[in-house]
Amino acid sequence: MRILTFDIGGTNIKYALCNENNDTFVLSDKHTIPTEAQKGGQELVLKVISIIEQYDNIDRIAISTAGQVDSDNGIVVYSTDNIPYYTGMMVKKMIENKTGIPTFVENDVNAFALGEAKFGAGKDKSDFLCLTYGTGIGGALYLNNKLYKGMGCSAGEFGHMITHSGGKQCTCGGEGCYECYASTRALLESVNKRNSTNLNSFEIFEKENFTKPEIRSVIDQWIDEMITGLINLIYIFNPPLIVLGGGIMNEDYVIDLIDRKIYNLLMENFRGVNIVRSKLGSDAALLGVASEAVKLDDIK
Repeated sequence: MRILTFDIGGTNIKYALCNENNDTFVLSDKHTIPTEAQKGGQELVLKVISIIEQYDNIDRIAISTAGQVDSDNGIVVYSTDNIPYYTGMMVKKMIENKTGIPTFVENDVNAFALGEAKFGAGKDKSDFLCLTYGTGIGGALYLNNKLYKGMGCSAGEFGHMITHSGGKQCTCGGEGCYECYASTRALLESVNKRNSTNLNSFEIFEKENFTKPEIRSVIDQWIDEMITGLINLIYIFNPPLIVLGGGIMNEDYVIDLIDRKIYNLLMENFRGVNIVRSKLGSDAALLGVASEAVKLDDIK
């Protein structure tokens, strides 16, 4: 089966061709393009459709997307202003009506968790949490061998935990949300504001920047913010495993400092949790939704 699989984030859209044979999934023809989220949800879906129309002989479409998603119906039930006018978007219906190809749509971090559960760090694990750090912070709960979505398909919004009461204004409309302080975007804003620079997340960790005390101190404060949120989740769920994703997790310093500091801050009986980076990286969500799309029936 040939599946065209997408991962839509607030900054970039990743997409790839996935060939499935006897439950083996292989990605090829990978691309990354800007989301141009400021143009809104309608334009975003039209952009995805235009990509689909460039391919022949596609059996399924698989969509991982930012926003809270009713995956049974393929509807974005809620989205923050990271992608304006995306709430209520009937993604599955729009794509199927235009292409005639069965389409599966899921929240991006739920998709990430599905990929890690089937192919990656969560394989053979019945319970774990996922967090991805990027433009915002996404979360997913994989409990009793399946996703837990809560009422309204909205569980796992870890990025909108309040860690600073009355703090920074968030795109969700709240104040003091975790992602305002611990997302990759928050790190970039803090570093560039303090140092009057315009560094991206890769440049921050290059030696000539990383070794500057004023930049290192911002990075360390940011990791402390990450740890605060993780400790809250550990005390609530007491999970055996937490899988961390997002491009920033490729930096060894980040995961190593979390590992060195967090266990000393936890009560002793919570220190059994294993905190690891994603095994699949940017492929996790692509593979997660592809593995669900194969289960769809053909459109009559």
